[in-house]
Amino acid sequence: MTDVRPSSGAADGVLHSLFTSDQGGHEQIVLCQDRETGLKAVIALHSTALGPALGGTRFYPYESEKDPVEAAVRDALNLSRGMSYKNAMAGIEHGGGKAVIIGDPEQIKTEQLLLAYGRFVASLGGRYVTACDVGTYVQDMDVVARTNRWTTGRSPENGGCGDSSVLTAFGVFQGMRAAAQTQWGEPTLRGRRVGIAGVGKVGHHLVEHLITDGAEVVVTDVRADAVARITARHPQITAVADAEALVRTPLDVYAPCALGGALDDATVAALTATVVCGAANNQLAHPGVEKDLADRGILYAPDYVVNAGGVIQVADELHGFDFDRAKAKATTIFDTTLAIFDRAKADGIPPAAAADRLAEQRMAEARASVPRQAAAR
Repeated sequence: MTDVRPSSGAADGVLHSLFTSDQGGHEQIVLCQDRETGLKAVIALHSTALGPALGGTRFYPYESEKDPVEAAVRDALNLSRGMSYKNAMAGIEHGGGKAVIIGDPEQIKTEQLLLAYGRFVASLGGRYVTACDVGTYVQDMDVVARTNRWTTGRSPENGGCGDSSVLTAFGVFQGMRAAAQTQWGEPTLRGRRVGIAGVGKVGHHLVEHLITDGAEVVVTDVRADAVARITARHPQITAVADAEALVRTPLDVYAPCALGGALDDATVAALTATVVCGAANNQLAHPGVEKDLADRGILYAPDYVVNAGGVIQVADELHGFDFDRAKAKATTIFDTTLAIFDRAKADGIPPAAAADRLAEQRMAEARASVPRQAAAR
């Protein structure tokens, strides 16, 4: 088990920026390699101001990138920073971290690789708590937990909370209700047309909430089988070819529920929806998109606020999981989202900026308070 050396100067440049840029502010980054299992991973800790960093493990190939290591590092940095803000707004006592395992999970994921990854998590001594993300599942966390005690999102039979997408979707639905309250005066999606891009782990649960609430639902997904499953269950759902077609479909709400960067210049210009509220992380493709949305009169529910139900669920597991307690905590996403919309209106700024201010305020207050004991106590 050794630290991995980036294969090019580009990755070194990313690491150099950690110490020279005002944009990152990360506390620690660990580059991991286990030659026997083929593990190559990045663990990024953005902040532990509020407590041990908590964030999932993404298992993803970066085959289309010029330098997969550089791409993985950048992804880990962006995602871990987002987790700091998410956890701050979720009101849990955790900072932000994230891990990325480089490679196609369909090709290289093995029990031994996951055990090796767990040993790297253990080496951080409790500064980082891991969980599921894209490409990892509950059964994977059961394996990772065999080599460290800072793993959550495990199966119920192993003392865990199970699939965190359940409360992720529930939280997004609460955020959507808050957006409906702000935009149309009622906290319901009844009679509204909601387009969901991505009906996988989270999206298919979100569909169920919307159907129950009386919404009309339109879906798309890169996987035809995911669309087929949801339309077989609910024949009244409309399916469209791809995300571009969905964006141009007449909608009240657009819900990006797949990978990040869904809201770029072209998408914002084409949107018919007047509310954007979805489960995907890092939805804004670049700075300034939040202002473009506001200028078009589109109400954006900040992604890391509304999709915090999952992290609330896995954080609760660390205290002996109680689903009702975790769900009650996730219900507060409705009030938090409303408060952000109110702050945005009062300050004359987009909701994304208002959420950032509130999250940064909480982290700053934590840093200024009585120093915490070591995370691993």
